[in-house]
Amino acid sequence: MESATETSPLVRLRHISKHFGEGETRVDALRDVSLDVCPGEIVALLGPSGSGKTTLLNVIGCIINPSTGSMELDGERVVDNGRWLRSNLRQLRLDKIGFIFQFHNLIPFLDATENVALVLQLAGADAVSARRRAIELLDYLEVGHRKASMPAKLSGGEAQRVAIARALANRPRIILADEPTAALDSKRAGIVMDLLRKVAVEQDAAIIAVTHDEKIFDRFDRIFSLRDGMLDDVDIDTEPGEAV
Repeated sequence: MESATETSPLVRLRHISKHFGEGETRVDALRDVSLDVCPGEIVALLGPSGSGKTTLLNVIGCIINPSTGSMELDGERVVDNGRWLRSNLRQLRLDKIGFIFQFHNLIPFLDATENVALVLQLAGADAVSARRRAIELLDYLEVGHRKASMPAKLSGGEAQRVAIARALANRPRIILADEPTAALDSKRAGIVMDLLRKVAVEQDAAIIAVTHDEKIFDRFDRIFSLRDGMLDDVDIDTEPGEAV
């Protein structure tokens, strides 16, 4: 399905399928999925357990390879006919993709700044520039006053903002979020979604989120439903109970 905008997509999937096993044990997790997501967009993936949402996110995140189809990320074709065109997938993820999860997964013995700076240092930045960038991001996400706090001392919303800062550390333009607000109350979930909107607009990023969180459905530009590995558009005005 083509994007309605003429802007070049940051994520372009064409006829992506993924199966596990062969013969009688074969499971088709994704079936002929095509999708464009453009800069500035926030897109939701809905669907029941086992529908293929996590598999699709993992394909886009270059964690698992599709069985067939092609994929372009930020203008680079990275999969063709189910085959990787890059050998160093770790570097590909560092260069192009940021990950946000339901639970922040911050390293408990590092403070907020160190958690963000670590990603930069893994990518080759020196300690001084990594720390400077980390503090800049924490300020940008309005949690700079907690830069020296350990994860155990952060509220759920603060920890999730630090996790978002970590995801943005290497300036990726593709952000993948797996249930980013499920562990938060309505107020904190709204704050996190407002921050993701800010990131999408100000940094020309594409954000794709797997979610069941009905309280944030109205924050997405487009919503897609996955059932039995097949992707369908969902009317954004659909009642939440009808969308999953």
